[in-house]
Amino acid sequence: MKSINQKIPIDFPHGIELYIKREDLLHPIISGNKFRKLKYNIEEAKRLGFATLLTFGGAFSNHILAVAGAGAEYGFTTIGVIRGEELESKIHENPTLLRAQEFGMQFYFVSRTAYRNKADFSFVVNLQKMFKNFYLIPEGGTNELAVKGCEEILTNDDKQFFTHVACAVGTGGTFSGLINSSNEKQQLIGFSSLKGMFLSDVIRNFVIKTNWDIVDEYHFGGYGKVTDELIQFLNSFYKQTNIPLDPIYTGKMFFGILDKIKNGYFSENSKILMIHTGGLQAIKGMNFALQNKNKEIIRYDEN
Repeated sequence: MKSINQKIPIDFPHGIELYIKREDLLHPIISGNKFRKLKYNIEEAKRLGFATLLTFGGAFSNHILAVAGAGAEYGFTTIGVIRGEELESKIHENPTLLRAQEFGMQFYFVSRTAYRNKADFSFVVNLQKMFKNFYLIPEGGTNELAVKGCEEILTNDDKQFFTHVACAVGTGGTFSGLINSSNEKQQLIGFSSLKGMFLSDVIRNFVIKTNWDIVDEYHFGGYGKVTDELIQFLNSFYKQTNIPLDPIYTGKMFFGILDKIKNGYFSENSKILMIHTGGLQAIKGMNFALQNKNKEIIRYDEN
């Protein structure tokens, strides 16, 4: 499977063209940007002789499932440090954790308070006492090797054809890789899935170019939050284009791009490439939560 650029079949004013890079098609489990982020980390873990990968994530983490899938595919034992002790008794209700468990991942559930300290030296030392030798991959997968993998998302043709590149931003690794590999004449727009503008400081640790900006207007209440308007948009967009979008990252970015086109943000004849970072597995978990609230669910073809 490979990534393709797909033109959005909508007529926009002023000669604007909109395309989507279908990174979600790269791999059925290690989807989208997770495939890119893990590529060189897995190579490094093998080079250093590690047999175990350990990482961190929440209830419906794309990253947790991707690491579990990568472990099964490339021969690693995997350990997931999971935020929320209450989830330990609810694995059967959680499609993400259940699938990761099926791939052989061992879980270590911690309180939300303890999870905030996951990057502390003492926390990591305690993990090493419990699980011995492991290759540590940070939450979301972002490190220098992940950025290196994400630098391979844009092709040479992409760098020449598109005036703008847009991407959802969570931990900043994917967006940093895009910036590093971009043509400096291109404008890169990162749509934050989180409240707050701190992501700019994170990204500056990995990039030196200045042809980018973070947009903080379309998080719909914060990470993992959705509204009726967003769900309706996802379903309408899928019906119109047959392209499924996840509600945590890519869906919010798409909503933002279309809103900015509507409001005249882009100049005449702009050619915009949106990066579909995958994450479609999270739809099941979101729909479970929406059903419990008697809300409209996200409709898409799982196959």
